This record gives sequence, C-alpha cells and structure tokens, in this order.
Amino acid sequence: MADLSTVFTGIRFENPFLLASAPPTESESNIMRAYEAGWGGVVTKTIGLHPVVNVRGPKTKFLRVDDGGTRISMAKRENSTLVASWNWELISDKPMDWWLPRIENIKRAWPGRVLVASIMAGSGTDKELQAWQTLVEGVQGAGADAIELNFSCPHMDRVDMGANVGKDPVLCSVSTQAVKEVAKVPVWVKLTPATADIVEEAEATFRGGADAIVSSNTFPSVPLVDPDTLEFEVNVDGYVSSGGLGGPAILAQSLAKMAQMTQAFPGREFSGIGGISGWIHALNYFLLGCGTVQVATAAMLDHAIGPNVIRDLTDGMDAFLERHADRGWTTLADFRGLRRGNIVAQSQIGRPESSEYHGGYEEEAEGYARPVPTA
Repeated sequence: MADLSTVFTGIRFENPFLLASAPPTESESNIMRAYEAGWGGVVTKTIGLHPVVNVRGPKTKFLRVDDGGTRISMAKRENSTLVASWNWELISDKPMDWWLPRIENIKRAWPGRVLVASIMAGSGTDKELQAWQTLVEGVQGAGADAIELNFSCPHMDRVDMGANVGKDPVLCSVSTQAVKEVAKVPVWVKLTPATADIVEEAEATFRGGADAIVSSNTFPSVPLVDPDTLEFEVNVDGYVSSGGLGGPAILAQSLAKMAQMTQAFPGREFSGIGGISGWIHALNYFLLGCGTVQVATAAMLDHAIGPNVIRDLTDGMDAFLERHADRGWTTLADFRGLRRGNIVAQSQIGRPESSEYHGGYEEEAEGYARPVPTA
C-alpha cells in the first residue's frame, strides 16, 4: 500500500504537500479550509514586529500568454494560459498579537496537522536579532510546529531584511544562530534564489543551526508595459518597483537552485518550492532530494487554498507509487534523491565521435535551420 506520510525535521506529516506562505495563508479561515482540503501542512503569511503598509491597488497579478500567440499580459482573458504570478506584497500587516491567538485556535482545531509560522525581523543590530527571538518565543508558545525564517522576500528596501539577508552569508548565519538560541521547534530557512551561489548561503544557514532549507521564493522582476498606454501593467501613479515572479515560469530555475544545494548537502533536509501545479512537478523536487514541497500560485488560482491542486498531488503520487510497487516503492523515501547525482558539470556530458558531429544540432531539429552540407 502506498503511504504518503513522511517525517521531515522530526515532524510527521500526513502528506508532504504544504500550502506556502502567501496571501491566502494570512486568514485563519483559509488555513482551516486548507486542512479540510487535505494539505499536510500550512505556512503562515510572514509575521513581523515592524509596522507594515502595503502599496495601493492590486498586490498580486497573474501573467498569461495567448494560446497559439505571443502576447504575454496580466489582462485576464479567454484562450490564454498561465505563465507566472507577480506580486509586490510585503509581509503580513497584522501584528504578532493578532496572530498568536489565531495560531492557538488553529492548533486546537487541527492538532494533527502541521502549522509552520513564517517570521521576519532585521539583522543589523543586537536589538533586531532580539526581535527574531521575540517572534520565535511568541509563535512557538502559541503552538506552531516549526518556524520558517524569511530570508527571501524580494521587496524589502532595508539592507538587513528579507532577501538582503539571504544574499549575505554572514547575516544568514548570525540570524539563524540567534533564532536557534531560543527555538524549541525545528527551524527552516527560506532562501532567496537571487544570489550568485546559493550553496554559500545554504552553508551559512546550516552553520547557524538551521534544520532545513526552503527554496525558491520568487525571482526579482518587473511587470510588462502595456503597448497602448505605455504604462506598466501594475503601477501606482505610474511607478513600479521590482516584485517577485513565481508560478510555472520559475519551475526549472528553482529546480536548478535546489539541485545545487541537495548535491552540496545530501545529508540535510530541504523543502522545494517554485512552479508546482501538479504531482509531476512535485516529483521533480523529490527526485532531487526534497522531503516536502510547498505550493502558492496554483493554489491561489484554485479557490485560494487549492482543493483541486492538493487532490491532484495526493492522487498522482499515490498512483505513481502503485505503478512502481514492483520496485519496492511504497513511500517517498524509497526514491527520494534518485536523480540528484544525474546533474553534472557540462564538461562531464558525453561528446560524439567527430564523424557524428554536425555543428551541435540534428538535422530537422526544432528551432534550427537545415544543416548546410560541407564540401
């Protein structure tokens, strides 16, 4: 019998699929609905101590491409396919005192489901590091099963917050260490993919005591310009700042970042995020060595909390295990990391014999002109 339950950072999950920290997970009712739909865990919207005021107007939009065409736009229309999500939303604008009783309520109602509290503070001074500890003590005291440190939000202007921490190995290590001094539950670190070598930041967070790493958050991006108005498709008074690109467009990029880390630290634990809409996408992360995965964009477009998405994930993975039962696979652990070692340096990829070489492409290959015969 297939068994989707898994143990990740010492916590038992009914299944390895989590609703990621995103706008839907700021609502107590949505988190409850997510559990009812079947998600194995939920990560709250990021909780902080600093006052938060979001920009005017829409904070999250979705890019679509015309079916059979080339137009990519945030305009919602028929005969188009989702390409990506784009957002410039900050962390939760609700204070910690608002969050704590709601975490308690959720855990009372669903004691068997995993609730992860995402938190963020600054990292530039001892006072800011103490803010991390204040948040940790609050959320774990309210019953959070684990804590996810947000070193990945791409919208922070401060050099010691969000993705700016995730780009600095020193801040990664120091902030994680401050959290671990008071944490009594597992600590996950969510790293930004917008860095030169994510392995350096991963190493720093593990050195600081992280129990697991989550990646990727969204990639920095700007909206497209409307060709009729010459204005950005999302703007306030004509201005826009860099936001985060997520959804299907970042799946392959996020997998590449994850592969770098799981290869560098094959004995550590990772939660994969980025571009997951169905079980096949999740399978890619498991084959690279991830123990759990998280979903945001696809769920947001499916009744906010993804009842159809989680059904596809669990049904698809159940069927996959059943198809491979003859190999002795009954759990994710039986094939986790199976393809981690198949990603190698380009120089290690086999080359053809010189007589078989035709300029690096095949005759009639898609995207290439017909080879010109040599004299």
